[in-house]
Amino acid sequence: MSKAAKGGAGKRWITWLFLGPLLIFIVVQLYFFFMVCWYSQVNPSSTNMMDDQLAVMREKKPKAVLQHQWVPYERISENLKRAVIASEDANFSEHDGVDWEALQKAYERNNRRHKVVGGGSTITQQLAKNLFLTGSRSYLRKGQEMIIAFMLETVMSKQRILEIYLNVAEFGRGIFGAEAAARYYYRTSAANLGVAQAAKLAVMLPNPRYYDRNRSSSYLARRTTLIVNRMSSADLP
Repeated sequence: MSKAAKGGAGKRWITWLFLGPLLIFIVVQLYFFFMVCWYSQVNPSSTNMMDDQLAVMREKKPKAVLQHQWVPYERISENLKRAVIASEDANFSEHDGVDWEALQKAYERNNRRHKVVGGGSTITQQLAKNLFLTGSRSYLRKGQEMIIAFMLETVMSKQRILEIYLNVAEFGRGIFGAEAAARYYYRTSAANLGVAQAAKLAVMLPNPRYYDRNRSSSYLARRTTLIVNRMSSADLP
């Protein structure tokens, strides 16, 4: 092979070294966008987070199943909708998928502790994580989460985002969605959740498996009372 041919092959290799990852990134984003469009019309029967937890559960119990039942938006108590917004994302009806002020506070907190301990995620970002990503904490995952959040806000209404979130959020080990949570904790339906019941479920969301095991936690009780007091001011989409 001549020197010119070797030089051309080397340049092409270098070009693909840079273009390859870019093309992979674009293909991945197109996949996520397609799925977001699909879920805007079709209810997801499962999510990445559900699949991950089911796999873990089946390592110890091969026949384990998740508790999950989809219910439409109008069959979810307004108490739970208000409680989740009051607890998780007070500016849900106003932001474009990312609450930049909350994100800045989370960044400063992570820097003080020299590790990622919280992400300041909105409901939209949490939905992005639940649908497509993992529970790992890293700035790379957070970046992808934000991109998907913008896709969700572009394609879906706020009501649709909240409807899906309340149907796929984890409320305990193997417990996903408002209907399964209402029946598991209170033996009622998502439509009939009372104010205090809804507030307690909302407070459990950041660490549901822990609070499933520690339902008498003093923090859980204090935080529930606080959310009850905030619910009346939560704006529903």
